[in-house]
Amino acid sequence: MNRKLLMFGGGGLAVAAIAAFAAWFFFIRSDAPEAVSLEGALETLRTPTAAGQAGAGSTPAAGATAQPGSGGGSSAAGGIDGAWGIAPAGETFVGYRVQEELAQIGAVTAVGRTSDVRGTVTIQDGTVQPGSSFTANLQTLRSDRSQRDNALRRQALETDLFPNATFTLKEAVRLPAGFANGEAFSTTLKGALELHGVTRDVEIPAQAKVENGLIVVVGSIEIKFADYNIAQPRAAIVLSVEDKGVMEFQLFLQKQ
Repeated sequence: MNRKLLMFGGGGLAVAAIAAFAAWFFFIRSDAPEAVSLEGALETLRTPTAAGQAGAGSTPAAGATAQPGSGGGSSAAGGIDGAWGIAPAGETFVGYRVQEELAQIGAVTAVGRTSDVRGTVTIQDGTVQPGSSFTANLQTLRSDRSQRDNALRRQALETDLFPNATFTLKEAVRLPAGFANGEAFSTTLKGALELHGVTRDVEIPAQAKVENGLIVVVGSIEIKFADYNIAQPRAAIVLSVEDKGVMEFQLFLQKQ
């Protein structure tokens, strides 16, 4: 009798393990995309099948109707000065990365992104001008789980109440002489970030490079939820969520 019970119990544990694995694989498993990098961004321009596709579940960029920059190679056609907006080529997005602990699953990296980004950079005399800004529509953030996306409408980011996030440059950025000809450039973007109804001064480490007539810009910054009055999200399956996350962006800009 005891042996039968043991065998039955062992079989039950095996079934439970298989069920848990199936739930993880089909519904919860997180294939988080890699963090932003300049090389990763440039690769999307070098892979024709990837052009125009943003991160997981993201939506087409707002107002992206113009054609990719001409001039080819690594130079900016007509020089670097002028107004630059979102290009349809490449994979523009703004998103988040947050560490979660899920019941029976363990630690996962939650990543959500949207390519619904609009804005303009103005360059004059080789200098990015203050007032250049970009706005992301957070209501179109998409991750690998629709449950998480729907929860953000009323929790944490509360996108029903605060649909947009905007970064506005406050200090000019001087570009190196070789930037227009494809020289990669690292800098710190000093400006104001408006998120969840709160505006704070931030400094965002970023990299940029001209490729195929486009300006490619990537960057990321740690965001402490408390700084923006963001409450940690709650759900039955979520055991814990870190009190901070990473805001990351990847922009492909085209001369207007």
